[in-house]
Amino acid sequence: MMERLLTMFEQADPFSTWWPTIAALAVGIVITVRTIMSGQRCPNDNQIKEQIVVVTGGNSGIGFELAQALAGRGGRIILACRNLQAAERAATIIKRELGCRTPLTSLDDDDDPADRYFVEARYLDLCSFRSIHHFASRLMAEFERIDILVNNAGLVFANTEVPTENGFERHSQVNYLGPFLLTQLLLPHLKRSEQGRIIMVSAHAHAAAKIDFDDPLNVGTWAVKFHARDAFAHSKLCVLLATRWLAKELKGTSVTVNCCTPGLVRGTRHLRNSPLMSAICVKVVTFPWMWLFMKNAYEGAQCAIRLATDPQLKQVTGEYFNDCEIAPGSEASQDKELAKKLYMQTVKTLESVTKLTVDKEALGMETEPELRLEAPAAAEAETETNHGQGAGEERKEEQQPLE
Repeated sequence: MMERLLTMFEQADPFSTWWPTIAALAVGIVITVRTIMSGQRCPNDNQIKEQIVVVTGGNSGIGFELAQALAGRGGRIILACRNLQAAERAATIIKRELGCRTPLTSLDDDDDPADRYFVEARYLDLCSFRSIHHFASRLMAEFERIDILVNNAGLVFANTEVPTENGFERHSQVNYLGPFLLTQLLLPHLKRSEQGRIIMVSAHAHAAAKIDFDDPLNVGTWAVKFHARDAFAHSKLCVLLATRWLAKELKGTSVTVNCCTPGLVRGTRHLRNSPLMSAICVKVVTFPWMWLFMKNAYEGAQCAIRLATDPQLKQVTGEYFNDCEIAPGSEASQDKELAKKLYMQTVKTLESVTKLTVDKEALGMETEPELRLEAPAAAEAETETNHGQGAGEERKEEQQPLE
């Protein structure tokens, strides 16, 4: 039997049929497309030793990969997540995996390699301005500075007719208003860093956003009629516009602020409410195409990794990055007047809802802006209770970006 098989292979003529050539060509095309769609890798391996990094939504997906990469480069990582248990598991996994890669010879005999890495989980619910203030207050009381803030957490395909506890459309608050407030609250500590970096996460979808110059924050009554895709696109355009204007406000300080898109990313929990995940048959049909044309979470994190670590970007601010390079963004995202109008309306709205006060003339000057959020003591106690256990099934769903 073996002799017959050997004889068949010896006598086989690969050029007698086109099928081997067609198969090789198909495989080559798939590999080429996959390589192109995976995007660029972070072009450096710079260390950020002892820098304090806050990553929102860091318990899974892009945030997890970003946190693990920055921890491996020496950063002290704070995972700011709504699902605290998942965040604690993520912190344990990151330290264990990084510890396994650390040579034992570099440590004392009694040391655990994982102890070299500082990764902690903290509770943060972007659906609640009170939670954001509580998180920022505790963080600033514990650390003398913050070096890097990555506003990674996000939401998509949520019910646009169910507002947050603060009365805003969910995509708008989780993707834009919440990160905006968190950034403003942490600015004094970011300015204490030798080179503070703020990284906002937007999306390709911002190019399809509908925005009204007279109501850029989209708080009009017609906003609730937005489809989830439109609401998501609008929130991500707001992120990009606010990034550009905040960079102007921070001119002359040691803090830079930039925006990036991870691209189209699979393997994260942001698709859990997507129509693509509505049925088993749809999942089966779309999976090969998602694998071919979408990045995985590790690939999606590369742009943010570069923004957090590359010394060449020390003076770069107010830019939009795609595939680790500066990109122009949509026409609306480059409208300076629209960016200013949105920024000012956002500040005014937060002042009225959260008692946030921003001294825009002093921003970046000698006097630090006054930032506060007044909340009843009972509400603070409720936040403390939710900090450890979450509040219902919705609170257990971690916010992840869709790009």
